[in-house]
Amino acid sequence: MNAITGNTSASTTTLGTAVVTGASAGIGRVYADRLARRGYDLILVARRGDRLDSVAATLRAAHGVAVSTIVADLADPGELEKVAAALVADKSITMLVNNAGSSTVAGLEAMSKAKMDAMNGINVLALVRLSHAIFPEFKTRDKGTLVNIGSVLALFSLPGGSLYSATKGYVQNFTRGLQEEAAGTGVTVQLVMPGATATDIWELSGVPLSHLDPAHVMTPEDLVDAALAGLDLGEAVTMPGVEDIALFEAYDAARLALAAATASGRPASRYAIGK
Repeated sequence: MNAITGNTSASTTTLGTAVVTGASAGIGRVYADRLARRGYDLILVARRGDRLDSVAATLRAAHGVAVSTIVADLADPGELEKVAAALVADKSITMLVNNAGSSTVAGLEAMSKAKMDAMNGINVLALVRLSHAIFPEFKTRDKGTLVNIGSVLALFSLPGGSLYSATKGYVQNFTRGLQEEAAGTGVTVQLVMPGATATDIWELSGVPLSHLDPAHVMTPEDLVDAALAGLDLGEAVTMPGVEDIALFEAYDAARLALAAATASGRPASRYAIGK
């Protein structure tokens, strides 16, 4: 199912229109609220039409911005293409927040093909396709902001989370690459890497929030506020829960040093090849 409702005319603000996927609840809903507060018009995308309509009505009333909605399941290739086409057609769009995501806690042997395909479809294919739709538009205009929501689980994997971590690893490398492609332009690309966040994705993945230590779980409001503060500060990568930014800087430096160390035409001496 795919339908576009609400105000679809040109932006009524100087900030333009922000598109938020997965906007019917959790992180996406908070992003929509915060961006509306800043004065962006909105296009909200999610598969739960009733929730989406409720969010849109609340934001229109609270912030006086134009809000349209697209009801779509981004795991469905046909519906994804309709959303991509809508993004390309709307020249008022100045920001895309790729937030929609799927998760499950299950070993690979216990995961159905349908669940595996859906997770790859939403976490990877939809994010890449929508980035592909809007990034060239932003570069042509030399202006625009792309925010991709990743995860700290891009850095490591837990039992039952190998596929989810892999999808977020893809998001991390894809987004860092886009940052290099945007270098020297007026286009901003931000990677947000949350830790555990109090959204319904936990219940949907089979792990109730009550099973987690509350001290280790951030509210979606704090997460989004920190992510937007990081965007304002010009952070390429925002890890809202990391107090000591030197940890990330050391990681990133080590990543680049390791990449440089691979540039060798000879096997490492520890393999004792050719001796």
